[in-house]
Amino acid sequence: MLKILLSTLFLTPVVLLSNWFILSLGILIILMFWWTQICFSLDFSFSDLTSSFISYMLVMLLVWLIFLMMLSSYSLSWSSNNMIFLFLLFFLLLFLEMTFLISDFLLFYIMFECSLIPTFLLIMGWGYQPERSRAALYLLFYTLVASLPLLVCIFILSSNLGTLDMAYLSFYSFPLNSLMFIFLILAFLVKMPIYFFHLWLPSAHVEAPVAGSMILAGILLKLGGYGLMRILIFDTAMCMDMASLVISISLVGAVITSLICLIQSDIKALIAYSSVAHMALVLGGLFSGYLWGWNGALIMMIAHGLASSGLFCLANISYERINSRSLLLIRGMMNLHPSLTFWWFLISAVSMAAPPSLNLLGEISLINSMVAWSIWSMLLLAFISFLSAAYSLYLYVSTQHGTPISSLIAAYPISVREFMLSFSHWFPLNLMIFLSWDWF
Repeated sequence: MLKILLSTLFLTPVVLLSNWFILSLGILIILMFWWTQICFSLDFSFSDLTSSFISYMLVMLLVWLIFLMMLSSYSLSWSSNNMIFLFLLFFLLLFLEMTFLISDFLLFYIMFECSLIPTFLLIMGWGYQPERSRAALYLLFYTLVASLPLLVCIFILSSNLGTLDMAYLSFYSFPLNSLMFIFLILAFLVKMPIYFFHLWLPSAHVEAPVAGSMILAGILLKLGGYGLMRILIFDTAMCMDMASLVISISLVGAVITSLICLIQSDIKALIAYSSVAHMALVLGGLFSGYLWGWNGALIMMIAHGLASSGLFCLANISYERINSRSLLLIRGMMNLHPSLTFWWFLISAVSMAAPPSLNLLGEISLINSMVAWSIWSMLLLAFISFLSAAYSLYLYVSTQHGTPISSLIAAYPISVREFMLSFSHWFPLNLMIFLSWDWF
């Protein structure tokens, strides 16, 4: 853990100089160096949390997305407050790295909450509409209120066991009653988010800048899944007792949010609701109790982080030319920018889990685990898979077909930076499926 944090801290002088190119290059060098250090074997033990494969993979995803966030927000490099923006990204990177790598439960909670501060400031400072203050407050209060019971449970564990080391807690048989177990997982269920606690997500995505949407969809939702992986192993018996309730809510919620996607006219709201449906599958796989479910949850978290971030980037490319998020106005792009249509098709296909994307392997693993848990879940899973393809095609067809509006005809052409941004989202999704066969 110390090596990763030190290599990140070495970027501080570059942030002070506000040099976007050198900072991007430094992040890429760190990413390439740590990718070579990863051992390709899943390790769900907590004997050495800092070397956990799950932690390292999510840190690699984080560093890659921070680089893509800088690439997508390059227009801010000429603004007067670009140093503040870089500092927020830098602290967000630092807090999230510590969240994924720390082994003390209390420090994990502190870093988990600290990551909220830069995200809140990104939405408030660089959001598009006046309603961004309401969206930021939704994010703040949902997260804080759900996290307070978790803090109480941490103090109870500390007073009873005398330690908060996750390696010790995972092997120590500490009985949890239903209320305490719910309090432990509630903060992570809201973060994912589970249906009924998802209302903060669409508003936050809609009002956030492109960098805020990318980090929300790519990493902050994955904090919920990562936290559940750390909590569920504490008491597997209680996990099995709660599985029926949690999986039922997840699958029904995924069907409802998928149907909501089909009636959306706001492009960012559609992508946000699709994230709720995808993360519901992750939640079901974790509570199924099967290794297939846990493997699939990790794969889906990585795949969804790249796919949803790519869709938000493409939505931002369209927004910069039309100044609207409405699907009624963003149409006919195939006639004007056929090369951009190519990327819309590829990333939309990845989002619906078309082969050979990493999403396909993740969905197959998650569906297998939930069908093994209960054969009746196949009915809802079939609806979810069909509706996932339906709203992905609806998004693609609505934006690319039809007659373009006059302001789109006068829009400036697609830049090399935007092509590179689209490719950088799509390529890892199709490369990593060949690397992930060893995970099973």
